[in-house]
Amino acid sequence: MNLHEYQARAILAAHGLPFPPGDVAASPEAARDIAARLGGSVVVKAQVHAGGRGKAGGVRLARDTAEAGEVAAALLGMRIKELPVRQVLVVRAVSVAAERYIGITLDRAAARPVLIVSPAGGIDIEEVATRAPEQLFRALIDPRYGLLPHQASGLAFRLFADIAHVRAAADLMTRLAVAFEARGAALAELNPVALTADGQLVALDAKLVIDDNELPRHPALATLRDTADEPPAETAARGAGLSFIQLDGAVGCCVNGAGLAMATLDLVQLAGGRPANFLDIGGSSNPDKVAAALGILGRDPAVRVILVNIFGGITRCDDVARGIVAATTARPLGVPLVIRLTGTNEAEARALLTAAGFQTEAEMEDAVRRAVALAGP
Repeated sequence: MNLHEYQARAILAAHGLPFPPGDVAASPEAARDIAARLGGSVVVKAQVHAGGRGKAGGVRLARDTAEAGEVAAALLGMRIKELPVRQVLVVRAVSVAAERYIGITLDRAAARPVLIVSPAGGIDIEEVATRAPEQLFRALIDPRYGLLPHQASGLAFRLFADIAHVRAAADLMTRLAVAFEARGAALAELNPVALTADGQLVALDAKLVIDDNELPRHPALATLRDTADEPPAETAARGAGLSFIQLDGAVGCCVNGAGLAMATLDLVQLAGGRPANFLDIGGSSNPDKVAAALGILGRDPAVRVILVNIFGGITRCDDVARGIVAATTARPLGVPLVIRLTGTNEAEARALLTAAGFQTEAEMEDAVRRAVALAGP
């Protein structure tokens, strides 16, 4: 679950991380009031779940209260990567002497969090990794003990020479690591961390992504989800209890089981196609979940064919077939449907689908090849 910057700031500030004062506004008038309260120059920042806001013109300096209102009026309603700006964050501008990067994410190969820092702050960390990987420094965090003092200090010396700045950076890293673990985060990023003209460290931007699997333990965080900034398909899938990830191809995939879903995506690629999504209906035989999955795929304008691939174990093929018939009867899909079913109650499922006018496949490779051919180039 992505959080807006103003939400991430509030959560991380509660763990003692330093940010310039500021507040969120949904109108030019509210932005002017915040700027008047802060005094002096402010930075007005579009709040959308998209990277590259600065490059898109979504982060602007305002020298006084009146200009803050004008900038907010220009930002509110603009679109960044097709997402509408409905709120802006207004923060006090600071004089920056240097910028650094500090972030924590999950190292899946090592099965633990990794702290990453770089003296090349203020730009996308992916660019640093590509153009200057020697400027990235890492430390794996043992979840039993957390970030150890020598790890934080060692990385802080990679960022600063002055011992006061080193100590401040090490403290910041330690607090970020505590927040990362306490909030069930998958990513916690401060970019940039600024060394101000008066020698203080302050985070000028914050990104926080919460692991969806942690949300049952953090119900208050779940209320911060902004579904307006999510792809509608992902919101609908989550409501239906489906595991769904949007991709960029034309073959819509409806599969039971994550392993079979990944294998299906691989076979689609191998056959020369591109999958439009990962969609796992899970082990349930509930026809309503199948109908919901087909409805989501049928509403995607990029999908030119839907491939249903079911291996029935706990999942009953006849229940899946009933879901397919119900979904297509209630709302025609408008694209070809390729169905492969094998396993529990396979014969009953084929009879149901044949009666409804559908052709079925027994072999996954045959179904994938037919789906890719129907999707076209």
